[in-house]
Amino acid sequence: MEDGEFNINLTIVGLGLMGGSYAMALKEKNKGHIWGVDLDNNTLKNAAEMDIIDEGYSIENAYIPLKKSDIVIIAIYPEALVQFVKNNVNNFKKGAIITDVLGIKEDNISYIQSILGDSAEFLGGHPMAGKEVSGFSNASKNIFNNANYILTPTVKNKKDTIEFMKKFIRSIGCTSITEVTPEKHDEIIAFTSQLPHVIAVSLMNTKSADDIKHFVGGSFRDATRVAMINPDLWCQLFMRNKKNIIDSIEEFQKSLNQIKGFIKEENVNDIKQFLKDAASKKEGTV
Repeated sequence: MEDGEFNINLTIVGLGLMGGSYAMALKEKNKGHIWGVDLDNNTLKNAAEMDIIDEGYSIENAYIPLKKSDIVIIAIYPEALVQFVKNNVNNFKKGAIITDVLGIKEDNISYIQSILGDSAEFLGGHPMAGKEVSGFSNASKNIFNNANYILTPTVKNKKDTIEFMKKFIRSIGCTSITEVTPEKHDEIIAFTSQLPHVIAVSLMNTKSADDIKHFVGGSFRDATRVAMINPDLWCQLFMRNKKNIIDSIEEFQKSLNQIKGFIKEENVNDIKQFLKDAASKKEGTV
């Protein structure tokens, strides 16, 4: 398979923001069939009418495309992911590659790989792409352009599978692919993704919207952009990565207390150094 084009049969489970975007991006690259599985019949109908998928199936009928799919991309909530794999463990094509898009890995991957055995291969994936809104109507084929992508292989993953998935991921526009263990992924993502969501919703819940709405500028909008959050999804993400998130919150609280102390003591030099350090780190990361 070349980076820009391939010929495989694949199923995307969950045609929301991420699953729908995957389908849109892959439709232009893949000569094989793309099938969609979703709870919402209207979403399946719309995706088929837009020629994003070749055919849509309900969750109950997912076994039909799964038996024919070389790759299965599962883009649903953490608890639903585990249940879907459990329900379809005997329906995956022999040797199929199964991947996900979720922001938590450790618990899910260890369990899924244990029940799959050697029948199919699960390789965790996490595109660092998205929007503050959800749903198929917000999906875009360009969402992966120049995005980072994280793969979380374990000792149960074959080297050929990892290399294949790297080419597959590059074909949809991702430019940087990082390999880490599921454990390390959850530790880092707690800080770089889940903590910012905690901060954003905490900011919004600190003051009444009526009290601040006429005083909001770009900095507040930027800091709270992701506060338009999907409660069901993010509650599951928080609970399944609880220890790492709590550790990140406590680490952040120490930093807040540090600058709070500098301001309280009117320690101008330390305040300036604190700000300089942040600017320097920002320049070197994003």
